[in-house]
Amino acid sequence: MKRRNFVGLTGLATGALFLPNFPGFGGNLVDPARLLEPVMDATVNKRLADAALNAAKSAGASYADVRIGRYLNQSIFTREKQVQNIASGESYGAGVRVLANGTWGFAATNSVTEAGLAKAAQLAVQIAKANAKVQKDPVKLAPQKGYGEVSWKTPIQQNAFEVPIAQKVDLLLAANAKALENGANFVNSRLFQINEQKYFASTDGSYIDQDVHRIWPTFGVTAIDRASGKFRTREALSAPMGLGYEYLMPKAADKIAGPAGTGLIGYKNSYDILEDAALAARQAKEKLTAKSVTPGKYDLVLDPNHLGLTIHESIGHATELDRVLGYEANYAGTSFATLDWKAKKQPYGSKMVNVVADKVQPGSLGAVGYDDEGVKTKRWDIIKDGMLVDYQKTRDQAAIVGQQESDGCSYAQSWQDVQFQRMANVSLLPGKQKMSVDDMIKNVDKGIYIAGRGSFSIDQQRYNFQFGGTTFHAIEKGKITGMIEDVAYQANTQEFWNSCAAICDESDYRLFGSFFDGKGQPSQVSAVSHGSSTTRFNGVNVINTARKVG
Repeated sequence: MKRRNFVGLTGLATGALFLPNFPGFGGNLVDPARLLEPVMDATVNKRLADAALNAAKSAGASYADVRIGRYLNQSIFTREKQVQNIASGESYGAGVRVLANGTWGFAATNSVTEAGLAKAAQLAVQIAKANAKVQKDPVKLAPQKGYGEVSWKTPIQQNAFEVPIAQKVDLLLAANAKALENGANFVNSRLFQINEQKYFASTDGSYIDQDVHRIWPTFGVTAIDRASGKFRTREALSAPMGLGYEYLMPKAADKIAGPAGTGLIGYKNSYDILEDAALAARQAKEKLTAKSVTPGKYDLVLDPNHLGLTIHESIGHATELDRVLGYEANYAGTSFATLDWKAKKQPYGSKMVNVVADKVQPGSLGAVGYDDEGVKTKRWDIIKDGMLVDYQKTRDQAAIVGQQESDGCSYAQSWQDVQFQRMANVSLLPGKQKMSVDDMIKNVDKGIYIAGRGSFSIDQQRYNFQFGGTTFHAIEKGKITGMIEDVAYQANTQEFWNSCAAICDESDYRLFGSFFDGKGQPSQVSAVSHGSSTTRFNGVNVINTARKVG
């Protein structure tokens, strides 16, 4: 998929946020009814897993784990008054990972039988022993107790796969109609649903059954000035969530009014796609006549739906330990925040910057009970009072930084891919003092309020960057004075986070997220959320992105 098409489709451009080929996410296309048929059975899976574990130990493995997985997805695409595509996919199989002679080996199979898994385990051991001939340092795993037979499920209220497709199509077409009624010339809407049914077992003594659900409604609208040929777009301000179909049943309590003068609405645990589509059309039209920004230094007031991407790129990826150590450099490089840099005790941000990694946050995309190494998930500090205090780690990384425990950050996008270190939900904690967005704006003499995601770039050490957005609103002497265009801000990671001057309180806290955080070679995707309240950054350099022709 070309970058230009990708940006238009998702609003999440990236070297770090990757979208797989459409119409589906992978697997075999199936009848939608197939997605509701029970296939995974914990009793059967335990017997299959034991066949793999026993075969691995008999072949010489010192450790082994097996993941039996059924991965379901459904995508619905519409444009204006038409349905463009509906695709339902299923992928089912197992992967076996082993340690033999101090080295990893991995093999996968779609023959989900005792014989099939035993054969995969034997192959994984052969691969590990071959790898051991060239690997100098043996793998050392952090201690991990076995949990016995346990289970975890995303606490959804309504399984989105159980909702009739016609009902979901009607909702998307109704959103399109709202956009057209309010001045959009073109509109497309999409609904993505994922269900990961995963069974994990290891020689540590864990047998873990998990049922993970995620959902993402989104759209894009375009308004055109036919006289000049000028056009402007506005993407949805939804966030993908670790919820069921209840996310598309809007509740007044979940709505947060944006700053006066913008008309924007923020959404917490439910999303009103009809309301957002109508506003998006009006804002796309308003952008046609908006003034172009004057470059210079501005105080930036950043909405959570925008700031999440900046957190993702400048903190989330920068604190993945494999990037820090130089073991991983795909999808935009390593990290400036090395162990040596951390030891110098330089401030990552101002003292009000507190960032946590969290694998248990309700509603988040990364919330699971156990990771793909069988580690029970948790929450921990990454940045405390502006100082970097920890990284994100897996079992084979903990000893490198002198720790005895994994952070539960191992994940594989499917049964046929090996698990490796992936980003947890990384979030900026809200401010402790009561503060609304309007209260924050009152203290801004010359600034810009930015909502939604846009194009971005960041260097190979997650340091120097440039970010755009979806909508931009001028702030003059404490008030929103109108929409502006062609805005991007430039900074480096330390400079930017040290300019953090105010954070709204918990009542404004919301999640941003992506289904498609890309990493590795061969590449894999994972789902991750980033929470924050609206935040102000003082004196940030803003450039004008308009292209002058002639």
